[in-house]
Amino acid sequence: MAEPCCCCGNVIGETQSVCPECLKVIPAKKVVKADGIYLEKECPEHGNTSVLIWEGSLKSYQDWGANLQPADHIPAAKQVKDGCPHDCGLCEAHERKGCCVLLEVTSRCNLHCPVCFAEAGGNDASDVPVEVLAEQMEYLMSHGGPFNIQLSGGEPTMRDDLPEIIRMGREKGFTFFQLNTNGLRLAEQPGYAEELKAAGLSCVFLQFDGVDDNVYQVLRGRPLWEKKQTVIDACERAGLGVVLVPVITPGVNEEQVGAILKYAVSRMPVVRGVHFQPISYFGRCLEAQGNYRMTIPKLLSLIEEQTESMMQAAHFTGGNATNPYCTFQGNYMRQEDGSMRPLIHGTARAYETSKQAQEFVARQWTGSEVSCCCSAEPEPEESCCCCSAEPELEEKSCCCCGEETAQMQLDTSSLDEFLIRLHNNTFAVSGMLFQDAGNLDLERLRRCYILEMDSRYGMVPFCAYNLTSLKGKTLYR
Repeated sequence: MAEPCCCCGNVIGETQSVCPECLKVIPAKKVVKADGIYLEKECPEHGNTSVLIWEGSLKSYQDWGANLQPADHIPAAKQVKDGCPHDCGLCEAHERKGCCVLLEVTSRCNLHCPVCFAEAGGNDASDVPVEVLAEQMEYLMSHGGPFNIQLSGGEPTMRDDLPEIIRMGREKGFTFFQLNTNGLRLAEQPGYAEELKAAGLSCVFLQFDGVDDNVYQVLRGRPLWEKKQTVIDACERAGLGVVLVPVITPGVNEEQVGAILKYAVSRMPVVRGVHFQPISYFGRCLEAQGNYRMTIPKLLSLIEEQTESMMQAAHFTGGNATNPYCTFQGNYMRQEDGSMRPLIHGTARAYETSKQAQEFVARQWTGSEVSCCCSAEPEPEESCCCCSAEPELEEKSCCCCGEETAQMQLDTSSLDEFLIRLHNNTFAVSGMLFQDAGNLDLERLRRCYILEMDSRYGMVPFCAYNLTSLKGKTLYR
């Protein structure tokens, strides 16, 4: 029998959160219990809420967040008036510049997913005018841009002018565009992937919840497994990188975590990685009281168990550029025998600032024809273009991924070929645990660098923008 926890019931931290019923800002405490760390709070009108936020020991929780980085300076920040989460846009109290910014180009959709955070596809769905998108892009450039841009919605491919929007963004100075998509048009329209690639699309952020139709029937309302495979084939022909994005939902697809990863590895190099997004309760997916939320330790244990330790919990670190309790990441190098070698040190270094996270994502998720950022060989006294570290030329190591090239012994006749093969054999596994009204921690929110662009408010942290009460009330959307 396990020893009882001597810390059970201890309060290890205080923060602020919101009431799930009314979204009023209320005090919250982090409390140690036998099975992990809980966020507990009490609304004077609607009573108590207790939500599990970490499964594991107090030490594992503290170790995960030990390397929190200093706060950023926010360009042209708004003054604090009503306090977090009401002054987003961004305000002076925010601690992180943007990394990825969502541009919602339409609210139309060709699916009606029960778990849609944006409640897309309603009767009043419409496209955002091109002139408004142009103004939003100019706002972003004057407030710290260029950022990595995620074209989102709704389903962005409902717009026939999507290639023109990408070209417009490129002309305004944005260098990385990812398409957040269910993939239906990419699967069904020959040549569409090539058209988007020619316009300047960098990668496809593909909704990918499992490897059989049962999962898609539950989460998306129709069988899609064959379509998902066809999307990846189309992107491979077009030279577009693909990131698989599973919404992990208890009771639906948590038993497919390993199968998703194994499939992704089998489709390298067109598949650049997997980005897990455990389900959060906002938008169309409102919470039933007592619902279980997937925690970082639980998801990492599923990864280790279901990949037979090919990928292990010890290979992953928190995202130190954002709040480490929001995310995890691990990078791998595929060896000649097909095994996956973890690149632990490269992962840690790549995410120390918002800028490094932005550059790392742009480099790793881009299609296989693009090489590593070190394609321009640095002079001995120059610093690395991605992490500002002094290049370790004497040890023959890549300063962006930490892999010792001398150990790889890749057969190559030129530097360009070597760098392309290096890029094609890297694989990223990451996750983002978005916060909802039940587990919102305003300390975490102030370090968010995944932002939604809104003409009324500016750049709003994703979790604040989509925050939804149990009765459907929102703050921004």
